[in-house]
Amino acid sequence: MTTKSKMDEIRLIDATLGGLLEKWATELPDHDFLVYPDRGLRLSYAEFNDRVDRIAKGLLELGVGRESKVGMWARNVPDWLTMMFACAKIGAILVTVNTSYKIKEVEFILENADIDTMCLVNGYRDTDYVEIMYELVPELKTMQRGTLRSKRFPRLRNVVYIGQEKQRGMYNTAELLLMGSHLPDEDLKEATKGVTTHEVTMMQYTSGTTGFPKGVLLSHHNILNCGVGTGTAMEFTSDDKVLTCVPLFHCFGCVLALCAVITHGATMVMVEDFDPLRVLAAVDKERCTMLYGVPTMFIAELNHPMFDMFDYSSLRSGIMAGAVCPIETMIAVRERMHCKLISVYGMTETSPGMTVSRLTDSDEVRATTVGRPYPYVDVKILDPETNEELPDGTAGEVCCKGYNVMKGYYKNPEATAQIIDANGYLHSGDLGVRDTDGNFRITGRIKDLIIRGGENISPREIEDYLFRMPQIKGVEVAGLPSPKYGEQVAAFITVKDGMTLTEEEVQLFCRGQIARYKIPKYVFFVDEFPMTASGKIQKYRLRDLGVEMLNDAGIEII
Repeated sequence: MTTKSKMDEIRLIDATLGGLLEKWATELPDHDFLVYPDRGLRLSYAEFNDRVDRIAKGLLELGVGRESKVGMWARNVPDWLTMMFACAKIGAILVTVNTSYKIKEVEFILENADIDTMCLVNGYRDTDYVEIMYELVPELKTMQRGTLRSKRFPRLRNVVYIGQEKQRGMYNTAELLLMGSHLPDEDLKEATKGVTTHEVTMMQYTSGTTGFPKGVLLSHHNILNCGVGTGTAMEFTSDDKVLTCVPLFHCFGCVLALCAVITHGATMVMVEDFDPLRVLAAVDKERCTMLYGVPTMFIAELNHPMFDMFDYSSLRSGIMAGAVCPIETMIAVRERMHCKLISVYGMTETSPGMTVSRLTDSDEVRATTVGRPYPYVDVKILDPETNEELPDGTAGEVCCKGYNVMKGYYKNPEATAQIIDANGYLHSGDLGVRDTDGNFRITGRIKDLIIRGGENISPREIEDYLFRMPQIKGVEVAGLPSPKYGEQVAAFITVKDGMTLTEEEVQLFCRGQIARYKIPKYVFFVDEFPMTASGKIQKYRLRDLGVEMLNDAGIEII
């Protein structure tokens, strides 16, 4: 039995990101909104709103306006959120770009998303973003700023470097702020007029089972109401401090964290890139009350040799999502970090929340189920063949309908129609079951999607890329079970007659061209693929075959 809670009293809000920011800047002007402990950076709601307005005016000076597409390719730097709110205020659409993307993926998104202004930092790990932009857009080195015309990307007009350094052909943050200072406030007010809650404010690319990622269109209404539900499930107040070390380019960071904060007037405590020691130190220093992460992050924090040096008594809740949540880890986090974790299930196409567990649930329920539907979201288990609703205890496809369903895939009505049926239900592709208490459990997948450490990976995308190798006759990509990441990418390859190929050559071909997490961890050479009688390749048998081949070779899956 479930008891009545604040979740039952939620009402949907018709707000915009910019409107909520201005509300708190007026009502709680001196209250911390954004804190970076390791940088010594602290911005109140009023200070952050002022910076957002100056950046927004700078964007207007660049020609950015309603429905312009502004790419954001950056780590969790402070101006990631500034740019998000600046775009939201003037009706531009922020296009989030995965920090692990390499040149081929960025090339695709620049073209597919019709980006006219690209914002980026210097790079991430072994990837130099600036050099990639120069390679993709050589005109940056020869054309004056403001006159950019790219042969390969005809819609691209501006590139903005998020930082103080000067990069040839690019504006930097200081210049953007200076340009904004010359524009009257009245021009910004005019630009913000008419921006409504149901307009698209963000485009996030997500991998499906077919080819390259698709741009998911999300409105203010989508993400802010998910923030309301998430924050209410965790009993947020304006006194809460949410330590966010998950990437902002994912819905985990920019919706489950940011939108829960902005709808409750709370504080974002940020770590630019995940490091367990910085996370633990930030919790202690800022007296954080909430902590977010995927299971591997919590495990790294619990096992850090300096764990016992810090005080976690301020923590009370958090979210563990992105992969299966081990009950042992949930219990350890509660007992050693005083942090009662909940789970959220969904996908980018559902903004991303579909179901959420509650703080009142037991450890077992919070670890073994994905909770109950968000308020105003209708979640059903449907028969994959007939679309008929199935009774409790019977496995079928998890589908939902409600405010959280995306506006659609950008420039892809066919794919939109394939995932959202005539009755308005979005089909997740996941198999699940609902128990008699109304909690949902995910039991498998209909689609071939690989989920590694919270990253969705399309087998087809990797297969299409590997087919460029002249030695490959056939290739199939599948996920092998991994105790650390949930799944690891494995490629099964048949080689053309008279040719040779090695695992190292396959991985080297991928390195620097596609994101590191997409590169096959395991490469198997086979004579043929397991097939059905009708000639369809059986991916699940490839998964079993890979495990068997590794066991025979004495190799442990990590």
